[in-house]
Amino acid sequence: MYQKLINNLRPKMDEVVEKLTESFRALRTGKANSALVENIAVNYYGSKVPLKQMANISTPDASLIVIQPWDNNSLGDVELAIQNSDIGLNPSSDGRSIRLSLPPMTADRREELVQMIHKNAEASRVVLRNLREESWKEIKKLESQKSITEDDRYAAEKDLNKLIEDYNSKINNAVVNKEKEIRTI
Repeated sequence: MYQKLINNLRPKMDEVVEKLTESFRALRTGKANSALVENIAVNYYGSKVPLKQMANISTPDASLIVIQPWDNNSLGDVELAIQNSDIGLNPSSDGRSIRLSLPPMTADRREELVQMIHKNAEASRVVLRNLREESWKEIKKLESQKSITEDDRYAAEKDLNKLIEDYNSKINNAVVNKEKEIRTI
């Protein structure tokens, strides 16, 4: 009975880890990455459209992102959306494409980013703990209703703790990888 609760918990925890890694991909690390701009919302004919759905985004070298809209009439809209976004880069247009040059990162900025990823990781761990707590309350409720035995409750607690350890490990791996990427010059 409690296995169903735990199985329902896995997708929620997967989503938490996926959102964390997604936020890590969008961080500017000094190395050009299309994920930095692909989700910028562009006002295109009255509706907001993610940049990745209306342009080809490439990274020809480590410090340059090139954006080529499929519709040349949308070039100004794309440029405006990039200027209004919070990525802190100024676009330069040649009439057919937009180029974004990434400046080299300072040591202070690298440390800020490392602190930011640790803060985001801790927020994700808190969400995982809250999900675990909700499931634990449900398991205790099942026990009080005599739907599961005391032995089942202990087994459920063990399974929940193992699940939390696994997902915390995934978060730690993501943090270590991103921190390594940020600190690499």
